[in-house]
Amino acid sequence: MNQEELIAFKNVISGCLKEDRTAQNQLYRLFFSYGMSIAMRYVDTKEDAIEILNDGFLKVFTHINSYNDTYDFKPWFKTIMVNTAINFVRKMKKFKVETDLEEARNHQLSDHILEKIGYKDLLDLVQALSTSYRTVFNMYVIDGFKHEEIADKLGITVSTSKSNLSRAKERLRDLIISKELI
Repeated sequence: MNQEELIAFKNVISGCLKEDRTAQNQLYRLFFSYGMSIAMRYVDTKEDAIEILNDGFLKVFTHINSYNDTYDFKPWFKTIMVNTAINFVRKMKKFKVETDLEEARNHQLSDHILEKIGYKDLLDLVQALSTSYRTVFNMYVIDGFKHEEIADKLGITVSTSKSNLSRAKERLRDLIISKELI
């Protein structure tokens, strides 16, 4: 962001702090696509993603006073959206353990394979995973949670988190091979 854009953004945040609807609308428009990209990683339908997005923005506007403007807004926003998506999945009771709690086998998607796949193809592949595999994959690989944090947030064991991640990677590898993306 250049200096002018930074000042304009700080004015939007300042307006949101004053509950100015115009400023809130500007913030919504600025971060709509980014928020949707986060939400779509966790759910199957656009309608569910929009619900997550709107719930997330409600939390953003409700807690905007806790945002410290000496830091970048995007990570703060992302944390709210990821947590909102996780809570949505848990609330909808779509998360079910799809493993017998055995220790995860060490299957890894090679980085060179991921580099050859476009973002849209990768998103489509992740969307093809079951909800439980997709949720753990997103939390661990994309959002950087540790297995202990995933287990705590989803109410599962650490070994279940590891196993679901391993199986998600295995399923993604199978999908990549079957779709001949590499």
